[in-house]
Amino acid sequence: MKPRIALVKFAAVSACALLLTACVSSQMPISPANDDVDAAPPPPTVVPNGSSGEQSASCDLDAIQSAIGEPFDEANVSQLQSDSGARQVRVLRPGDMATMDHRPDRLNIHLDDQDGIEALRCG
Repeated sequence: MKPRIALVKFAAVSACALLLTACVSSQMPISPANDDVDAAPPPPTVVPNGSSGEQSASCDLDAIQSAIGEPFDEANVSQLQSDSGARQVRVLRPGDMATMDHRPDRLNIHLDDQDGIEALRCG
């Protein structure tokens, strides 16, 4: 009788193990090569600051410092952008909200209450 009980226990444990294995393997992703390695996306490419072409472009304030104190006119925005080499321009009036992201290729034109150019900054 003892061998029969042992055989029944062995069969029950084997059946449970087989069922658990079937549940686990059906939930795990299969790699494209159908091997036993879990499929995972490749890691992202990390570019150090200043090494990409977009980050290396920046504006040059030395070329446009003479505009401080001058009255602001929408027509001179393109001239200031061209002279500074900036890719983007942002005009900020008193009380305007601005994002805090730093973009070395952006020219920020800060105006006073009378629309005079108060400050020029890159970023």
